[in-house]
Amino acid sequence: MAKQKKHPQGTIALNKKALHDYFIESKFEAGLVLSGWEVKSLRAGKAQLVDSYILLKDDEAWLMGCHITPLKTASTHVIADPTRTRKLLLNKRELDKLFGAVQQKGYTCVALSLYWKAHLIKCEIALAKGKKDFDKRHTMKERDANREVQRAMRTKGKGE
Repeated sequence: MAKQKKHPQGTIALNKKALHDYFIESKFEAGLVLSGWEVKSLRAGKAQLVDSYILLKDDEAWLMGCHITPLKTASTHVIADPTRTRKLLLNKRELDKLFGAVQQKGYTCVALSLYWKAHLIKCEIALAKGKKDFDKRHTMKERDANREVQRAMRTKGKGE
């Protein structure tokens, strides 16, 4: 019997810029409607979420600006558009929460990461509020201070 190949596990792409620019309030997991060449490219790790965002319209959610680079070995009869709009699969209750928060409370909906869950590709999306410049500086100072504390704890443990 032929041994079956396991599906890759873990994160495909992260949107670190979203974590820097927004306060994350709540997270949702959404499926993606993808074509065959996109799945092959994601297996190879050829995705970027840097300037991507979620568009909510007509009771549906769409992933905009996500760049999936087509492989050179992809099928020649398919015209591959790397930045096409991709539909997100969410249930009605989740969509209602997203629509309500974005329209009434002034939240923004952003894509945080693409990852594997078993053999499926999922997109982690979040409701977020924008940060001001002083908030970003404060976050950076906190991160640096935590890094210094961790470094001090490590060096103290080695000295004994």
